[in-house]
Amino acid sequence: MLCSGLTGNCRCIRALFQVSVNRTALELKLSERPPFGGGAGLFGRCHVTEKSQPESGYISRRFIQERREVTEGQMKLYITDGNPHCIKVLASLELNGVKCDIEAVSHEEKAVVHFSHPLFPVLLLPDGQHLFSPNSICQYLFDISGQKATDATNQWLEWEATNLQPAVLQSLHMVALQGKRVEAAAVMKEPLNWLEQSLSKKNTPFLAAEAVSVADVVLWAALYPLLSDSGFDAGELRSVRGWFERVGGLEACQTAAQRVLQGKGVEALKTFLQKQPATQTQRRDSPTNANEAEDGEHVMTMEEIEEAAQVWSEGLKSSPAVTERKHPILPQEGKRNVLLTSALPYVNNVPHLGNIIGCVLSADVFARYGRLRGWNLLFICGTDEYGTATENKAREEGLTPQEICDKYHAVHADIYQWFQIDFDFFGRTTTEQQTEIAQDIFWRLHERGFLLEDTVEQLRCDSCQRFLADRFVEGECPHCRYPEARGDQCDKCGRLINAVELRNPQCKVCKETPVIRSSKHLFLDLPKLEDELEQWLDKSTGSGDWTTNARHITRSWLRDGLKPRCITRDLRWGTPVPHEEYKEKVFYVWFDAPIGYLSITANYTDQWEKWWKNPQQVELYNFMAKDNVPFHSVVFPCSLLGAQDNYTLVNHLIATEYLNYEDTKFSKSRGVGVFGDMAKDTGIPSDVWRFYLLYLRPEGQDSAFSWSDMALKNNSELLNNLGNFINRAGMFVSKFFDGCVPEMLLNEDDKRLIAQVRWELKQYIQLLDKVRIRDALKCILNISRHGNQYIQVNEPWKKIKGGDGDRQRAGTVTGVSVNVACLLSAVLEPYMPSVSHTIRQQLQAPPTSVSTMLQNTGIFICTLPAGHRIGTVSPLFQKLEIEQIEVLRKRFGGQQPEEESAKAKTRVETKPSAAAVNVNAVPERAKQLTALVAEQGNKVRGLKAQKAEKSVIDKEVETLLDLKKQLSLAECKNPEPAAQKGKKK
Repeated sequence: MLCSGLTGNCRCIRALFQVSVNRTALELKLSERPPFGGGAGLFGRCHVTEKSQPESGYISRRFIQERREVTEGQMKLYITDGNPHCIKVLASLELNGVKCDIEAVSHEEKAVVHFSHPLFPVLLLPDGQHLFSPNSICQYLFDISGQKATDATNQWLEWEATNLQPAVLQSLHMVALQGKRVEAAAVMKEPLNWLEQSLSKKNTPFLAAEAVSVADVVLWAALYPLLSDSGFDAGELRSVRGWFERVGGLEACQTAAQRVLQGKGVEALKTFLQKQPATQTQRRDSPTNANEAEDGEHVMTMEEIEEAAQVWSEGLKSSPAVTERKHPILPQEGKRNVLLTSALPYVNNVPHLGNIIGCVLSADVFARYGRLRGWNLLFICGTDEYGTATENKAREEGLTPQEICDKYHAVHADIYQWFQIDFDFFGRTTTEQQTEIAQDIFWRLHERGFLLEDTVEQLRCDSCQRFLADRFVEGECPHCRYPEARGDQCDKCGRLINAVELRNPQCKVCKETPVIRSSKHLFLDLPKLEDELEQWLDKSTGSGDWTTNARHITRSWLRDGLKPRCITRDLRWGTPVPHEEYKEKVFYVWFDAPIGYLSITANYTDQWEKWWKNPQQVELYNFMAKDNVPFHSVVFPCSLLGAQDNYTLVNHLIATEYLNYEDTKFSKSRGVGVFGDMAKDTGIPSDVWRFYLLYLRPEGQDSAFSWSDMALKNNSELLNNLGNFINRAGMFVSKFFDGCVPEMLLNEDDKRLIAQVRWELKQYIQLLDKVRIRDALKCILNISRHGNQYIQVNEPWKKIKGGDGDRQRAGTVTGVSVNVACLLSAVLEPYMPSVSHTIRQQLQAPPTSVSTMLQNTGIFICTLPAGHRIGTVSPLFQKLEIEQIEVLRKRFGGQQPEEESAKAKTRVETKPSAAAVNVNAVPERAKQLTALVAEQGNKVRGLKAQKAEKSVIDKEVETLLDLKKQLSLAECKNPEPAAQKGKKK
């Protein structure tokens, strides 16, 4: 029997093994998992072939015999009473009008040997194959009825199997066996909310189309036992309820539910549930790339354990060759060609930690991971150098704009080098290639009628004698009234705005109010390209990995309707517009800057078009913060679509939320937060910075850098967990076995650890394939956590002192542990490259160990066999002390009190006379000063509690007294304190 299934599916066997049944040998093999959203079948099937062998083992003989009796055109479905998985299958049968014999069997019978559970329902096909996954059966029934799978239905089916179903089974256990309906509702809250959000954004009555699809039947059937239970409170969920009633109104669905539940509700499922392990939800996300994951304990089956141990023991038998990067990197036939970009940082701004994690660091992790996986990958970035900000900075420093660009391009390059950002090429936009490519796209748009002329009103600062670029004007957002909206976009509501729409605008340079002036400009006709953009977006977001915020921001733009977008500006420093009537203007930065990706690649290789005009062979990943999304998902794609030159468009758009600093914003001017040029002066290694930023990467919501949390994560996760395990494993080899890996004789505990580690490795790969960078990092920490527990339970330091059996056991535990440490060096490489390299040096790990274990779906193998000699072992991490952290917190905390306090201090330096007290009384001012006094008082108390230096405390006390005097004046009180009476003795 040859059984092919889906690797990674909770319902398929994960081993290659043989058993014998009634002189019939059964061979079971696993197929490779198809890509997410692709392939005709997402779930497994079992194909039977026979050859004569001696009788041994067991299997239900009836299934073998009935397989022989099935003739062409017949099918047979085996179901069990009270099995909720049967609802979807029976509904699919009835809905598609497929004729099939149905037989109910007992819960104890097995259709396929060596499965941990009976695995019903099972569909026996005319050609002798078994379909043993409910979703696979449903998809098959829809397929033979002419309703083929689509990317959308495949995504929903995978989400149901890997995310919704574990939550449903856990909830059914709670409801049917424990009566815990409130707790069950809490378990279902997250997947139901995701479903609600997805349905609320759809314009169709069903999940994937205007008509019912296999996805509707599968999800409806999974939810039916819970949502039909009168005591189960799922909350409002209007969209879910409406969809649920539409699908449930079909006679086929009603008939299927009645046959399985027999009118008893969840009570009918008790027998089935009692025979199932109580599952725990693990990584529950949306079928459209959710960003949050939760840890869950994976229960290992014996099949998983045995297979993992067998693969591990085979070692480095067929390792892939280690290939070095050779430049220029170009697309190759038969390879996965990945073009990866990070949003171009503006040259004038020194990047802070939020900028670094939002773009270049996240992209670097994925680039390193892709190279380890054997992808043909090109990672490019560079500085965005045109615009008014450069002109102003040049004026401030007495340099030319080009000199400013040269200076700060080098600053950026140094920062990224220190953070170990491994670009293939880091370029810039002030190049001849930028001018040539940008002007070519412009002319192609012009010739095809996608540009408009119009006279627009702009803000001009008479004081600065210039029109104001969008980034140099601030005011109140006309939509949400946010007071610090920029001239092109509001950071709060995310909507694009024209600078003249701002309420109470101010020039950011001189703070004067600008005036409105008219100027003639060119516009990209986005409405004319909207239909083509929509079609492309449906395809890209349907097949690619777009983060949830990227999808939402893009769809909100389209929902509001696209408007023509100005692509020219009245500036001096920029790519010149080649049109004769506009020769005094330059291109607007958000038309020009994304073209920098192309020109930077052109500076890297003159064969740049093989990457950028090759959508058939190239996958494009864009990494950025969420404020850059509309320009990369709407404006830039429209420019390339309108150019009609076969450009490569983004397939995967990865956007982060914002990283704040200790619950406030980074501010270079106020000295708040750590900027890239400061991090290396803290004494903390760049790998530790990388680890912490990636640990709190703002994937689903904003997050905040915290010094105390950084120390906690360093000391607990890096020092006590990861570093402790790797150091112990290596030290045991050095101390107990003279630096040579001992012989390993595996028992069940060892095999279980190997299986646990392998499962975490597979999760790591699946998550990083979906660019779930933060969640994959937790898999690494789970591996070392398993390793520490394994060492602690087996106590090799004690057993080494015992008899031969104990010494052998100590050797096995040590050998397995040091091999887990070697695996950790591989999975750490994208996150902490220096630490990864150090581990491999200490263990003298063969170069192939890294690439081998991360190929395909991930295999954990013995890369350090018995007899392998390791190098010198030393600790990987240092403790971050409280005193050290407090010094750094104070250093990067900015100037306190802020501007208002400083102004108050200035005002009180000239003491008013008593006669002036009543004249100066201002109620609103008193209110402001009351808050400032309270804030400053808290600061003084905090410094005293921390036992700060006396000079520091005295300075802040002086500020506090000045504020109190000013408050007295505002409250019509005498600012001079009354004389105190002497104390009684």
